[in-house]
Amino acid sequence: MTILQTLARAAAALALVAGLSMTARAQMPDARQMSGIPMPTPGVPAGSVSVRVVRGDLSNNVVGQRVELHGLATRAATTDESGRAVFSGLQPGSSVHAMAEVDGQRLESQTFDVPANAGVSVLLVAGAPGAPAAAMPVPGLAEGEVAFSSNSRIQIEFNDDTLEVFYLLELTNPSSAPVTPVSELMFELPEEAQQPATLEGASTQVTVRGRSVSIAGPVPPGSTPVRLAFSLAPAGPERTIVQKLPAAWTPVQVILAKAGDARIGSPQFARTEERAGDGQAFILGTGGTLPANQPLTLSLSGLPSRSHWGRNVSLGLAVLILVAGFWAAASARGSSGDVGRRGALVERRDRLMADLVRAEEQRRAGALDERRYAARRADLVAQLERVYGELDRQPGTAAEV
Repeated sequence: MTILQTLARAAAALALVAGLSMTARAQMPDARQMSGIPMPTPGVPAGSVSVRVVRGDLSNNVVGQRVELHGLATRAATTDESGRAVFSGLQPGSSVHAMAEVDGQRLESQTFDVPANAGVSVLLVAGAPGAPAAAMPVPGLAEGEVAFSSNSRIQIEFNDDTLEVFYLLELTNPSSAPVTPVSELMFELPEEAQQPATLEGASTQVTVRGRSVSIAGPVPPGSTPVRLAFSLAPAGPERTIVQKLPAAWTPVQVILAKAGDARIGSPQFARTEERAGDGQAFILGTGGTLPANQPLTLSLSGLPSRSHWGRNVSLGLAVLILVAGFWAAASARGSSGDVGRRGALVERRDRLMADLVRAEEQRRAGALDERRYAARRADLVAQLERVYGELDRQPGTAAEV
C-alpha cells in the first residue's frame, strides 16, 4: 500500500450534522439545499446507507423508485412507502455515491466514505425535469466561513527524478447547514504544474481546468474532500513550490517521501522531523495557521537528479546513425549492385540501430546498469561499423559509407 492510499484512507469521517427541526414546516429549510449531501445519522445502523427520494419537498415521497449505490460495485434497491431505499453491509472506508433517475431527471449525491461507527442518510430531491435539484438556486442561503481542516496535507513523492505532488485537503463547514463562502473558492496551481487532475474520492464540487481549481458552492456541512495531483518535470537538485489557498489552513502539514539527501523547508514550518510509516521513510513539516490567499513556500533541496550527458550523447549518436542510414538508403536506390545482399545489410543495420535506441531506454529505466549498458553499446556500434563496411564494398554503394 502506498503512502497516498494510506493517507486517503485516513481522511476524517464526515462531521455529524445537527438534526433538522421537524415541528413546523415553516421552520424547515428548503429541501433542495439538502439534496445529495451525505449526513452521518445515529438512527441508521453502522455500515448502512439510507437514501430517501422526494419530489419537490419532504412531504412528497417517491415510492417504488429504483436507487443505485455506486462504489467498487453497483448495488440497487427500491424505495418503500417512506421513500427510502436502504443499503446495508457496506465496508467501512469504502467510497460510494447514490443515484436515482426521477421523471427523466438524474439525481446524484456527493461521493463520500462509509464511516465505521455510524450509518449515513442521503436525501435526493427531484424538481423540474431536466434540471438537477442540486443545481437549483437556493433562496436565502447564508454566507459562512469555511477552512481546510487538520486532516489536510500536501504530499510530495518521487517518480525517477520527476516530482509527483498530491493535495489531500479537507474543506470544512462547521455550521449545520450549507453556506456560501464569503470569498470565491478558486486558486491556481504552481506555474510548473503538469497534467493536474482530481483524484478518486474528490468531491464532485471540485473542478480542475488547466491549472485553475474551483470549488463550487454551496459548501455542505461537515467535510468536503479536495484531492488533486500534478507532476513537476525534473529541474535539478533544488526547487521552490509556492501555493496560495482560498481558505485558511490549520495546521499546515507537508510530507516529503525520503529519497537520498532530499530535504524540505518552509517559513511556515514550526518544525520538521523524519518518520517512517508503511515501510516508507518520509519527512514531515508542520506549522501553524496559513491564512487564506497567503503563499505557502516550500523549498526542496537534495532532490534526485541525474546528469543527462550520457543519454544525450547516445541519442545524438543514434540520430547521426539514422541520418546516415537514410542518406545511404536514398543514395543506393539508383545502384545496380547486388540488391538482395544490400537489402539484407540495410535490414540488419536498421535492427542494430533500433537495438541501440532500446538499450538507451533500458538504461534510463534502470533495467541496465552503466557497466552493462556501456558493453552493450560498444558491441552494437562495432556491429554497425562492420555492416557499413560491408555496404561500402557492395558494387555501386560507395556513397553508403
